[in-house]
Amino acid sequence: MEIGTHVSVEDVVSVGRFKERVEISEETRKKLEESRKVVDRIVNSGEAVYGINTGLGALANVRISHEKLKDLQRNLLLSHAAGYGKPLDEEIVRGMMFLRAVSLSKGFSGVRPVVVERIIDFLNRGVVPYVPSHGSVGASGDLAPLAHTFLPLMGMGYVLKDGKAVPSGEVLKEIGIPPLELREKEGLALVNGTQAMSSLVSFVIRDSIRLIKLATLVFSISFEALRGRRDAFDPRVHSLRPHPGQMEIAKAVWELTKGSEIERDENKVQDAYTLRTVPQVYGAVLDTINYAKEIMEREINSVTDNPIVFPEGDAISGGNFHGEPVALVADFLAIALTDLGNMIERRIDRILNPKTNEGLPAFLSFGEEGLNSGYMLYQYTAASLCNENKVLSSPASSDTIPTSAYQEDHVSMGMNSALKLKKILENLETILAIELMISSVALKMRGVERSAPKVRDFASKILDLIKIPDRDDFFWEDFQKVLSFVKNTVEGKEKIA
Repeated sequence: MEIGTHVSVEDVVSVGRFKERVEISEETRKKLEESRKVVDRIVNSGEAVYGINTGLGALANVRISHEKLKDLQRNLLLSHAAGYGKPLDEEIVRGMMFLRAVSLSKGFSGVRPVVVERIIDFLNRGVVPYVPSHGSVGASGDLAPLAHTFLPLMGMGYVLKDGKAVPSGEVLKEIGIPPLELREKEGLALVNGTQAMSSLVSFVIRDSIRLIKLATLVFSISFEALRGRRDAFDPRVHSLRPHPGQMEIAKAVWELTKGSEIERDENKVQDAYTLRTVPQVYGAVLDTINYAKEIMEREINSVTDNPIVFPEGDAISGGNFHGEPVALVADFLAIALTDLGNMIERRIDRILNPKTNEGLPAFLSFGEEGLNSGYMLYQYTAASLCNENKVLSSPASSDTIPTSAYQEDHVSMGMNSALKLKKILENLETILAIELMISSVALKMRGVERSAPKVRDFASKILDLIKIPDRDDFFWEDFQKVLSFVKNTVEGKEKIA
C-alpha cells in the first residue's frame, strides 16, 4: 500500500491486522522535502512559531534558544509519554503508526522524509511500540499514546517482543535500525493528531460492518426456530420507509428465509418486535455504522497537525488536532451497538423462555425438565453483558476537564469514547455467539432439515462444532468454539457464510 493516497478504514485494518506492506512514493517524498524547507526557513529567520522555537501548551510564550531546538523535540516525546494501563493491541498500534504516516505524508507538517520512512520501516519490519491505553483526553491530539508510539524512533521507550515490553534500543540494535535524531517541529508533528482514537474507531467500524451481516444471518436461524412470520420482510413494506439500512436488512432476511418448510402457527397474527422489527432496528444500526465510516474516512485522510505548515511559507496554529468529530461519532456508534445487543438478548430469552419459545423445551433442556436446566444461564450472561454495554454507552464526549493551565480548556475525551466502543463490540460478539449457539440448537429441535436452505446450511455448520447431549453438560467448550467462529468471522479471518 502506498502512503500519500486516499485510505479507507479497510486499509487501516489491512496494515494493522493483516500486516500489508507499506511504501512511500517519490511524489510524496518530494512534498515532504518542500514542506521541510518552510520549517528550515522559519528556524533560520528566528520568527517565533509555536512548537518550532517556543514552549508547548501553556508554555507557548516561552522562547527556546536556537541551540536547544532539537532538545525541545526530544524532551516533548519523553515528557508526554505519561500513559497508564494495559497496552493497546498490536494491531491498533500498527494502525496508529500507519495513520500518522498518512497524515504526515500530506506535506503540511514540516517533517523530513526520513521520519515517515522510519515509521514505514517499523511497520514493514514488525516493530510494534508498547503503548499504554489510557492518558489521552483527545484534544491536543492523542498526546500520551502517540508519544509512547514514537519514542522508539529515537531508541527510547519500549516495544513489544513476544508479547512483552522490552527497551526499544535493544530491538533496534538487533535488527539494524539506527535511532533517529528528531529535528525542529518533528516531535510535535508526531504527537499532534487523533490517530490513537482514529485507529481504534476504524477497527470497530470495519468489524461492525461484518458483525451486522453475521448478526442478520444468525437472526434468520432464530427466526426459523421461533416460526416467525415472513410477511414482515415483504419488500413492499420497506419501500414505504426507504432508510437504506432498513431496506438492506429486510432484503437479506427475505432472501435468507426463502423455501422454508417449517410449519407456522396460522392463528398468530403478528410476531413480537424482536422478530418483526429487525429491519427497522438492525437497519438503523447499519446506517449509523455507515455514517461513522463516512466521518472516519474524512478524518483519517485529514491533516491534524499543529502548527500546519503551508507551502507559501505560513505556519498557522489552529485546532485540527481536536478529537471532537471522532469522539461524537464513537459515542453515537456505542449507543447503536449497545441497542443491537439489547435486541439480541431479548431474542435469546424468547428462544429459551417456555412462555415464548413456541413449544420448544424450557431453556432448550435435554431430558427431564427440572432435573436439567439446559442453556438457562446463557441468558444471564447475555443480560450481564448488555448491562455493561449500557453503562459503557454513556458518552465520554459529554464531559470535558481543562488541561495545561486552562490553555486547553475544552477537551473531547475521544480516546475514552473509542476505548469504551471497542469493549462494547467485544461484548456484542459474545452476545451474538450466545444467540448463534442456542438458536442452532433450537432449530435442530424444531427440525433443521425443514428450514430455509440458506439457513439450514449455516446452522448445520454451527451444529457440526457442538455436541447435542441427552442431559445437562459442560457447554463452555462448545461455546468457546462458537465464540471463536464469531470473532474470526467479524475480524475477517473466516468468511461470512
